Amino acid sequence: MVRGRVTGRLWSTKRINTLPQGALLNVELQDGSSIIALDPLGCGEGEEVLITQGSVAAGYFQDIKAPIDALIIGSIDDHN
Repeated sequence: MVRGRVTGRLWSTKRINTLPQGALLNVELQDGSSIIALDPLGCGEGEEVLITQGSVAAGYFQDIKAPIDALIIGSIDDHN
């Protein structure tokens, strides 16, 4: 799992059928790099998130063979 912050949304009007429903979000990781992750949760810009990658991300979807390698699995709450 990696931690990052949502920096924007990507819009894609054309998608392959096996791409699950959800937004494609640009996420800046703690090391300064960025990744595009599928978001089934409805996270927004500026939100801190947890991401799983690789076969674990694709394996989350049991009914289809999802072509994803980064999946947002949680939103980190700020309890300050």
